[in-house]
Amino acid sequence: MHIDQEPVVGTDTLEDSDPASATVAAPREDGASISSRPPPGPLPETESAAGGSTTSSWRQTFSSLGNRDFRLLWSGTLFMMGGFQMGMIAQGFLVYEITGSAKILGLVSAGWAVPMLSLTLFGGAMADRLERKPIIQVGQAVSAIVSLAIAIAISTGVLEWPHLLVASMFNGVMFAFAGPARQAIIPQIVGQERISNAIVLNSAGMSTMSLVAPAIAGVLYATIGPEGVYYVMVGMGVIAVSLTTAIHKPAKMAKRVQSAIIKDIKAGLSYVGQNQMILVLLGVMLATVVLSMPFQSLLPVFVVDVYGRESEAFGLLVSMIGLGSLLGSLGIAAIGNWHRGSLVILGGFIASLALALVALIPIYTVAVGLMVLIGLGNIAPMALITALILERADEHYRGRMMSIIMLMWGLMPLGVMPLGAAIDAIGGRQTVGIMSAALLVIFSLVLLTQRRLRELH
Repeated sequence: MHIDQEPVVGTDTLEDSDPASATVAAPREDGASISSRPPPGPLPETESAAGGSTTSSWRQTFSSLGNRDFRLLWSGTLFMMGGFQMGMIAQGFLVYEITGSAKILGLVSAGWAVPMLSLTLFGGAMADRLERKPIIQVGQAVSAIVSLAIAIAISTGVLEWPHLLVASMFNGVMFAFAGPARQAIIPQIVGQERISNAIVLNSAGMSTMSLVAPAIAGVLYATIGPEGVYYVMVGMGVIAVSLTTAIHKPAKMAKRVQSAIIKDIKAGLSYVGQNQMILVLLGVMLATVVLSMPFQSLLPVFVVDVYGRESEAFGLLVSMIGLGSLLGSLGIAAIGNWHRGSLVILGGFIASLALALVALIPIYTVAVGLMVLIGLGNIAPMALITALILERADEHYRGRMMSIIMLMWGLMPLGVMPLGAAIDAIGGRQTVGIMSAALLVIFSLVLLTQRRLRELH
């Protein structure tokens, strides 16, 4: 495999309760990294020597949290994402109260997407150049400072909607740089054997925040006002920074020849093109991002036009998607490295089936259960693919691989636009039926043509 003439970097074991070591990696024919020596100490009882899960035990579901440093990183992620989710709710209400304009509300809400789409690849390259822990700390600190500035502006009565747009854009910058570093540091902390479990637990934590934080923000907004919500977000940001600071400093990555940042980005894209398995995994993820995940943004159309319900019905459907994602994350964490490639494909079929039933059955109570299936179907491709790519990417490319994944997340709004136009032209149920059929065709082709993916553990 072409490595752009850069030395391969290994990861060293940190002091924690679950020693695991990922050492100097050599590229394998299928793009996976093979450790040049086995990790010290016995493997967990539910894993084989090859790293695959031999039994399905719920005791192993939270195994990565036995690692002190990952526990701190995970907890910091909960506070960071909780603050972000609360901010989205407070920001939305506040913008509409100030302006009464849905157009400005949409502009501010999408403000974070522009810097994230334009800077994420740079953020990934920086995560492969610099130490990742400080990048995460700075990102969390910036988010807390921005929240503090908005809280003070509200308290002093000087806040205008452009301030919230700038704050939204700063959050996009934070995600563009801290996001790839946060994901890429996980293998350094937990070791090669625990990557999948750690990534899925990270996803479960974020799904939990998407369920809990918006409701808390709504209550706080009504009781202590928008400035109170932002002050709470400041506190959550400070806690996130403190938890990340307590993480032991990961061993430095081996130095490599420095080059222009643009060259690093091109090298990362070239690396993807030359690694067939990573390319296939990214293609499957892209199909999910474009054809399945935008459905959540289209839900208001179904709530009003198909089910004849009000806004509270929309909230319940969104919560059920989050519940499905959470249950899926915990289930995947429990079964370990068991037929993960097949689970990725199965997730696509589950999402396709759920969308087809949504299109065929215009009944709200049925839709509530189908939302759980949609969340379950989406989480398998997204969380598992992230873990599989991290495992197969060489250490000094992991930040750039995570930036490409984040870039795909940023493309989701672009998928909503043509689907929204299709709904106006042919109707919501028909459009979702087409989404389901397209998803079914793509995952059927993947099932039939990608034997290596089917057999991936």
